Amino acid sequence: MAKYLIEASYTVEGLRGIMKTGGTARRQAVQQALESVGGRLEVQYFALGDYDAFAIVDLPDHVSVAAVAMAVSASGAARTKSTALLTPEEVDQAIKKTVKYRAPNA
Repeated sequence: MAKYLIEASYTVEGLRGIMKTGGTARRQAVQQALESVGGRLEVQYFALGDYDAFAIVDLPDHVSVAAVAMAVSASGAARTKSTALLTPEEVDQAIKKTVKYRAPNA
């Protein structure tokens, strides 16, 4: 499974829902959504700043990430940004790959 960082910003309606049911209920909802597509929540934090919440998750593939993002956005309660995460070992593998690339200024 691949790891992703999911950053979430809640709408006013979404924030009202969190204020009504609490943070742990939101975490349970996130866990359930991820498990429904074969994923797993590693950790979730609420934050102050540009994003209201962060989660590191394991998901089987990009299609599953897209499915979760679309479901969240379609709810109208939040918007998300998903970023694929690489382990140091995966970076080592990437470094060893030969890439045939010609820069635009070459």
